[in-house]
Amino acid sequence: MKKVGIVMGSDSDFSFLEDTVKTLKKFGIPYDASVISAHRNPDKLHDWAASLLSEGYGVLIAAAGGAAHLPGVLAAQTPLPVIGVPVPNGPLNGVDALYSICQMPAGIPVATVGVGLGGAVNAAVLAAKILAVNDEDLMNKVIEYKNELKVKNDLKNDSLQEKLKNL
Repeated sequence: MKKVGIVMGSDSDFSFLEDTVKTLKKFGIPYDASVISAHRNPDKLHDWAASLLSEGYGVLIAAAGGAAHLPGVLAAQTPLPVIGVPVPNGPLNGVDALYSICQMPAGIPVATVGVGLGGAVNAAVLAAKILAVNDEDLMNKVIEYKNELKVKNDLKNDSLQEKLKNL
């Protein structure tokens, strides 16, 4: 199975990405994570991007806050799909990062997930779906995951209906 590369601009972003890692583990997807700033260490980012195909990566997850150039710079340097995760920090709480990540020029796409916990989880789920296109076992895990979400939703509805009866 291809692995997922997670890259963040700062080590402070990792606490936000813990749910990304937990979700990848749930799917059994191999991954690794690095701190490589597009601004402070552009040469290292370039070298890392150049090595990704030969090292067996299939999808990349790049998280950044503020100006959030990391996902776009990475997408410009690799043919692999890049999922951008806007980190909710600073005075705009991630809205600036969301705009930075999703406003890419034609030909340099970055799949952008939402700001917040949902975005961190969705980055891993989207990575799983991308890899599952060529992996039947992983596709079955994705289908199972979606079924679990349905069951949880049904249980929440049942709970609501019970509360409504008791009013």
